[in-house]
Amino acid sequence: MTADDSLGRLEDDGYPAYTTGRAAELLGTTQGFLRAIGEARLITPLRSAGGRRRYSRYQLRLAARARELVDRGTPIEAACRIVTLEVRLAEARRVNAEHGRPATERRPRTAA
Repeated sequence: MTADDSLGRLEDDGYPAYTTGRAAELLGTTQGFLRAIGEARLITPLRSAGGRRRYSRYQLRLAARARELVDRGTPIEAACRIVTLEVRLAEARRVNAEHGRPATERRPRTAA
């Protein structure tokens, strides 16, 4: 593997570059929080060859959003569900944009 290959991986949002400890440090939370959102199925960390959890930048963004909601008093299960729904909504909007029409134009129009 070349240095360019390694750099490319680090720039990949899906590459599991962060250990549990480092991820928790970056998020300002605990490793237990990361395990909890994993149990709630918000994120599923990949495992290193040694079996340790590894997180991607994309997963850390989801975890940060969940933490923001939990910090505001939302129960962790509800926070994870909210984040999941936000991701699904963003994806639906992206698909609609690809098809060239906003979601509001897709509704059937009624006669006035």
